[in-house]
Amino acid sequence: MSSGGRLRIVSIAHPATSSEAARLRYRHLASRPDVDLHLVMPEVWKEFGRTIKAAPFDDGFPVHPLPIRLPEAGPMKWYLHFYPALRRLLRELDPDVIHLWEEPWSVVALQAQMLRGRAALVLEVDQNILKRLPPPFEAIRKFVLGRTDNILSRSPDATDVVRARGYKGPVTPIGYGVDLATFKPADELTIRDADAPLRLGYVGRLVVEKGLDDALEALARSRSAVSLSIMGEGPHAADLRRRVLELGLGDRVDIQGWASPAAVASFLRRLDALLLLTRTTSAVREQFGRVIIEAQACGIPVIGSTCGAIPDVVGDGGWIVPEQDPERLGRLFDELGAGRSELMMRAQAARANVLKRFTYDAVASAVETACQAADQARRASRAVGIQPLQAN
Repeated sequence: MSSGGRLRIVSIAHPATSSEAARLRYRHLASRPDVDLHLVMPEVWKEFGRTIKAAPFDDGFPVHPLPIRLPEAGPMKWYLHFYPALRRLLRELDPDVIHLWEEPWSVVALQAQMLRGRAALVLEVDQNILKRLPPPFEAIRKFVLGRTDNILSRSPDATDVVRARGYKGPVTPIGYGVDLATFKPADELTIRDADAPLRLGYVGRLVVEKGLDDALEALARSRSAVSLSIMGEGPHAADLRRRVLELGLGDRVDIQGWASPAAVASFLRRLDALLLLTRTTSAVREQFGRVIIEAQACGIPVIGSTCGAIPDVVGDGGWIVPEQDPERLGRLFDELGAGRSELMMRAQAARANVLKRFTYDAVASAVETACQAADQARRASRAVGIQPLQAN
């Protein structure tokens, strides 16, 4: 334990470099009276063609931006990086728990496992498709999972993946958090006419797997006055614009590029419902769908597909339709366009879903719970002279 008897946690997380929103969870965690938090992140991170430097935020707790090697290389891209200075930092800090917001096959997870010393190891996992990884990553995953003390899992599918690859220890569910200061309902409730056109929207990458072609087909089939606004960029953008013209939807569909979080929130508040119609493929299964909780935090319900974690995240705050079923989707558009009572009821449930499950305080609670349990289990094992290994 650190001075004052607090649990010293070193969290290693490359997402904290690329997004201020990813840092908010740590501010809540650091505010806990029993936690002494240190955050490690890449000094420079490369993602989706962008080079991002760790910005100096006023976090109120120690942040350690460190140089990394192999920031993007080969087919595994982000999973090869490691920190040359990590050994020295861990010796200096002597943590009780190392928490990794990294997948178990990553080189940095292996590095943390090798350098952990007396610390317990907690991993936060998203991967929800079981597939055999190329060498040496399958061996790294087995080695790391066999020596992990607690798993923070984003979804039941992610839990199934680590179980199938040998993890036998405790699992703590964890969601993502949403910035409630940015993503919030409109200041004034606007009552729209019952016969006003239904306003639908999408925010995210423009790729085939997100099912926007199904949305356009459903729009063309719908007998109601329905419009669709799309915010995002990606390789499927040109095909979507062409399909809009082919279906004669030019006056009902608009497409715009990325915007700031505040602008995204403003965009969402103008909708009646958000769409997230991801299609399952051999390589894609929705791991969470962060835009779901951003919309719901604004009081906007979500129409989601059955793909991956979408139904669980949406909860009562929306509707779930089968994947790649424009006919059923079009009927839902007509049902919602016929009256506002269902929309209003789901909008209230959407906001309640976020406040109950997806605040940054809830995320911080999950991390603290997993780290406390891992530390206690490791101390108990040391007390009886047992090294807690789960691997055969």
